[in-house]
This record gives sequence, C-alpha cells and structure tokens, in this order.
Amino acid sequence: MGQKAKRTKSGSAWMHEHVTDPYVKKAQLDGYRSRAAYKLLDIDKRDQLLRPGMTVVDLGAAPGSWCQVAVQKMKKQGRVLAIDLLPMAQLPGVESLEGDFTEPSALVWLEEKLKSGRVDLVLSDMAPNISGVMLTDQARHYELCELALDFAMAWLKPDGAFLVKVFQGVGFEDFRAQMRLAFKQVHIRKPEASRDRSTEVYLLGRNPLEIESAAHDSAVTSLQE
Repeated sequence: MGQKAKRTKSGSAWMHEHVTDPYVKKAQLDGYRSRAAYKLLDIDKRDQLLRPGMTVVDLGAAPGSWCQVAVQKMKKQGRVLAIDLLPMAQLPGVESLEGDFTEPSALVWLEEKLKSGRVDLVLSDMAPNISGVMLTDQARHYELCELALDFAMAWLKPDGAFLVKVFQGVGFEDFRAQMRLAFKQVHIRKPEASRDRSTEVYLLGRNPLEIESAAHDSAVTSLQE
C-alpha cells in the first residue's frame, strides 16, 4: 500500500504542476500542441536556426509542436520531415512517419524522401521509454542521441545545424565530446521553458566538419543502387 500511495501522490503532484504550468496554458492559448514549442522558440530567437526554404528533419516529433514552430518560422516555405513512435495528427507542410527511428525502415523512409538532397537542420527531442532505472535510462537516451548524430553527420549541409535534447549526468560529457569532434561549434542551451529542477539541456552543433561529408555520399550511393 505504501508504494501505491507514493505513486499516486507523485502522479497527483505532476498533474497539479502540469495544469498550473504557465507554458502549458500559453501553449493552449497560442495553439501549440505542447509546451515544448517554447523551448525551440527560445533557442531559435537566440540562434536563428529557422528560415524560409529550409529542409528540416524532426526526430521524436510527436505531438508536433516543434514541427508547428518550424512551419511557422519558415513561413510555410520549406519542408519538414518528422518521425516518432507515437502517432501524430497531420500538420500542413509536414510529412510524418509513425515509426521507430532505430529501425532500418525509418531511415529508408527518410532517405527516400531526401533523395540526394541535404538537410539544413536536424532536431532531436527523442527519449526512450522510461524503465525507472536511472543508469539504464540514461544509457538508452544517449544511444538515441548517437543515432541522431550519425544521421545528422551523414545528411547535413556544410552550414547545417543539429539540435539535440540531452540530460546532464552520466554520458553527458562523452556525448558532448563526440559533438565537438563532429562540429566546428557546439553550444549548450537551457531554454526558459525547461523546468529549473530538470537536468534537461540542449546541445547545438553548427557547421559539421567536412571530413564527415563522405558519410552522406556513401548513404546516397547505397540508396541509389
């Protein structure tokens, strides 16, 4: 009974925090699907990531608030490709797949959509299903981050950017080191909409190193064979 009561109390506290969250209320008023929209809006205001005519890939896109921001900021002049395990209601200007990014079929879908084209911006808000074991969950999360980084390095334009959600703790410094090997510039961003108590931050990589361009050429050749 004690554990059940504890879980119920914890769930009630989360629900109270959620319904009283100013960003949740603002998202409802502004027509965004979740409060996460304000994280991307905040980062974009600082770093000017989104502009008309871009090709954007959004990994872990559901429910679609980042896609909404991308379409809005690009003034409906661009292309957004989105993938998530969860279903996502259709959005104008967004091509989406309900699928697992860790499975080859999802990568094939993206490659077929991109053909030989390059990507301006890769967004990753992916997170694994939580087991409750912190070290296990952290390791699974960084596996997803590494897969997203591999995709970004294979498909980004020379002046492209990669924005990925990470959590400070075990694995953070190792992954940041990987980012520094992959990009000329790597920045840490903590948007205002991220809760203060959360270890969530975002790593922003800009201008992938040219040595990685061979990965894209190999992927395109493989797709065309």
